[in-house]
Amino acid sequence: MGAAMNLAGYLMIYLAIDGRTARPPVWLMCIYICVGANSQSFANTGALVTCVKNFPESRGMVLGLLKGFVGLSGAIFTQLYLAIYGDDAKSLVLLIAWLPAAISILFVHTIRIMPYPRRGRGAGSAAAATSNDAFFCFLYISIALAIYLLVMIVVQKQEYKIQKELEESIREPPTVTVENPAASLQMASAAEPPAAKSQQKQSTTTGENGTEPPPPPPSRSSCLGSCLRHMFSPPAQGDDFTILQALVSVDMLVLFLATICGIGGTLTAIDNMGQIGQSLGYQAKSINTFVSLISIWNYAGRVTAGFASEIFLARYRFPRPLMLTLVLLLSCAGHLLIAFGVPHSLYAASVVIGFCFGAQWPLLFAIISEVFGLKYYSTLYNFGSVASPIGAYVLNVRVAGALYDAEAAKQHGGSLDAGGDKTCIGVQCFRKAFLIITAATVAAVLVSLVLVWRTRNFYKGDIYAKFRDNAAADDDDDAEEEGPKWPKKEAEGESTSVNGRKG
Repeated sequence: MGAAMNLAGYLMIYLAIDGRTARPPVWLMCIYICVGANSQSFANTGALVTCVKNFPESRGMVLGLLKGFVGLSGAIFTQLYLAIYGDDAKSLVLLIAWLPAAISILFVHTIRIMPYPRRGRGAGSAAAATSNDAFFCFLYISIALAIYLLVMIVVQKQEYKIQKELEESIREPPTVTVENPAASLQMASAAEPPAAKSQQKQSTTTGENGTEPPPPPPSRSSCLGSCLRHMFSPPAQGDDFTILQALVSVDMLVLFLATICGIGGTLTAIDNMGQIGQSLGYQAKSINTFVSLISIWNYAGRVTAGFASEIFLARYRFPRPLMLTLVLLLSCAGHLLIAFGVPHSLYAASVVIGFCFGAQWPLLFAIISEVFGLKYYSTLYNFGSVASPIGAYVLNVRVAGALYDAEAAKQHGGSLDAGGDKTCIGVQCFRKAFLIITAATVAAVLVSLVLVWRTRNFYKGDIYAKFRDNAAADDDDDAEEEGPKWPKKEAEGESTSVNGRKG
């Protein structure tokens, strides 16, 4: 489904901008964009949820790796686009249309739920360490890939600079170009919850030996009443919640509010980094550096949070919600650097914001899988992603955007004409907005501490013990099925007889 939506949506966009179809109306183009953009939710959910269910004891590492590769995907697509199509901007949309769809179709049969590995008793930690070796190999590969991409980006920028200087030197008369970049980085995850509903099979056959027919199915009202009763009676933390039980739980509400403020604040800084640099007087080259720093440190935050939280949890029982609290607290430093406009501090702010934005995602998804179980993880995972657009709308559009426009209007005579200059210059352009964002993030820190307190006993125990116990139980069942048919009497103090003799 994701491949079909991706190909259909972006291919229609490409045909429209290339003039191969009639110019579509705005509403139709919006539908194309909606179909293409939401396709990633299907592919993302199918791959990520499956991997978490296949490796429940290493879910932090799995989430960190997968989200880290998502952070690198933009740079990867850029290199593939330049290698295949050169500098043809329209062909970038064509590449986005066919390449993800082709990859999904090619590897769709490898994405499946695998049986949980059965381990001998007492070999849990050693076997877990062995299984984690593969994830560290993928980590080293991703680090090498990130370094390669960073080097390629730097080299390409230098080549473009040299080429531009040569072109300008042979022009007569010489021309002066003024760059006015509008740097933006799109990292919101669209959430389209997939259907994850259980089916109840009912027997409709009646016995032929005079037995009573089965009772009629319960009415819709009784099913609704039972559902509402169970909705407010959740199981223990770590067990499988139903979708409604999870959505109305205090833990989900607390986590959702903390994520809205945390991810919404860092996403606001990322989306406005171009205007922030421009308002503080940074050159175009520096602004491009900020965007690159955010991209690289976004990847670093994802893999670091995934691996570090898993290691600290396994060795020291360090709760993952507390690590989320620390990440939120660290992001406040980046927001304050932007708010006060400390000279040359935007470099450090880009690193902090990029790292914290990336680090929140694997922590969020790991906490959801641990507290609410894996049975309905597909739906709950996508519900957690909804916090990103909500936070971005509130803090980016309603707070930062409105305050920036108001300050720009003051600098341009009290009003902003539709065709006039809307640029705001000075530290005051974003000061109020990021002070408000800092206050919201501090509130998120306090809210997340509530989740830390509520889950303290849960994370003190072995949260992965049930997976090992289930595997051990399966081993015992198989041993009973494959064992000898005669009973052994050693346990009763009696000896067995072999060929008529007692051993």
